[in-house]
This record gives sequence, structure tokens and C-alpha cells, in this order.
Amino acid sequence: MAKGTQLSGTTCVVTGAGSGIGRALATRLSRSGSPVAICDWNEDGLAQTAEMLDGEVLSRKLDVSDRHAVMAYAAEVKEWAPAPLGAIVNNAGVTVSQMIEDTAPEDDEWVFNVNYWGVVYGTSAFLPILREQSSGAIANISSVFGLIGWPSQSAYCASKHAVRGYTESLRHELRDTGVSAHCIHPGGIATNIVRNARFHADDVGNTDRTVLEDQFDRVARTSPEQAAETIVNGIERGRPRILIGPDAHMLAGLIRSLPARYYDVIKRLEPIVRR
Repeated sequence: MAKGTQLSGTTCVVTGAGSGIGRALATRLSRSGSPVAICDWNEDGLAQTAEMLDGEVLSRKLDVSDRHAVMAYAAEVKEWAPAPLGAIVNNAGVTVSQMIEDTAPEDDEWVFNVNYWGVVYGTSAFLPILREQSSGAIANISSVFGLIGWPSQSAYCASKHAVRGYTESLRHELRDTGVSAHCIHPGGIATNIVRNARFHADDVGNTDRTVLEDQFDRVARTSPEQAAETIVNGIERGRPRILIGPDAHMLAGLIRSLPARYYDVIKRLEPIVRR
């Protein structure tokens, strides 16, 4: 296990901070004495997050899929930072629900641009700063869907698997540098990701998005605040892979036991889960 990074009092960066896990993380870090640099595409949500923070904050509207904008943001954060950088949390994420046969390529591109390239650009922009100070952590949000595949979520699963592979490669490259890399796999977290999704059909062919939203609300039992606490603890304890929620732990164990047949088990349990 890598050496942990103590975050209290360090400057931390959180993308996708306008709601959900990003907002909870920014709040948790600020409460512990960390100046926070937050960004999001949603200006209204970002402003609400900034108002909730106790300490110093740099808040900027940012499209994480815009490489030049991310590089400029990193330069601004470096100039502003009241303390050395502690953690860069590449959290921004989106999804689309559609079957592969009916895929709209522009929707898949949108998901990859935010979920994967947003992580790559955020890492590339801030890594030189962390390397220069020989400390800090890069924490990239994958998903439990970065461990499995799921019908109607091919683009999301592929992008989150890509984040996992990218982050694990980064972790190996950073051995003995003082900088750590962490891949985070949330299970069902009570956020707005499904309500903000592009929707065509769900995994059983339903085309009413309110049905999917209702199902997600019933299975997303972990709060953003619980997720934030798990992430901070995982980074500070040096855990390279951070699983969030009992469902993530259960699925990780199921995959180890039945790497090719986990979905058969899930389908047998589905009626119970849906009830």
C-alpha cells in the first residue's frame, strides 16, 4: 500500500463540484481546513457549493473536456493556492442510457470526452505541479461500472474502465516519487447523474426515463457525504483502489469469484433487488 497523503490544510482541487460527490468532497475538505479550488460546467450549482464552504475557495466554470481550458485552470490554481497541493480529484462525470445497436455516436463521444478525457486533462495539467513539490495525490473517479459491464451503459462502462486502466498505469509510473494515484469506484450514490443523463432506453428496453430514475433512487443507498468521507480516508491511508458502498464491495467480490458469470448471478438476484 502506498504512503498516505494527509489532506487537512493542503490545497485541494475538485472537478464536478456543483453537486453530488464533488460538492460533498469540497465541503468535507473545506471543513477540515483545506483551501479548495472547485469547478463545474453548471454555474448555478457551483455557486451554491461555494456558498457552503467554510474557508478559502477558488471557483471557476470549467468544461473538463476542453484541454486548453483545463491547462489554464491549473495554472490559475497554482498561482492562487494558499498551501501546497494535497489532492486533485477528477470527479466530473456524465452518462447516457442506450443500447449498443441503437447508439448515437455523439452521445458516446460526450461521455468519453467528460469521463475519460476530462480525467486525462486534469491529471496532465496538475501532475507537473505535484511532481515539482514531490507530494500530493491524484484521485480519479471511476465507478463500479469500471469493474463490470452493464446493458445500456456501454459508453459509461467503457469510459470508467479506461479511467481505471489509466489510473493504475499512472500509479505504477509514480512509484517512489512521493505522489500517489488512487482509482475510486463508487457504487450507487444518491446523486443527479441519472437525472442529468442523456436517455434513450434502459437495460430492459424501457423508454420512460422516470422509470429509470425511480429505480436508481431505490438502489442508490450511499449518500454523497458518505462517499466523500470514504474518499478522504482512502487517500489519507494510501489505498490505491477505493470502493464506495456495500454494493461496490459486493460486486468486487462477485467479480473475483465469477469473472465471466457475475451477470448471471445479478440477474437471478434482480427481482429481489428491484423489490
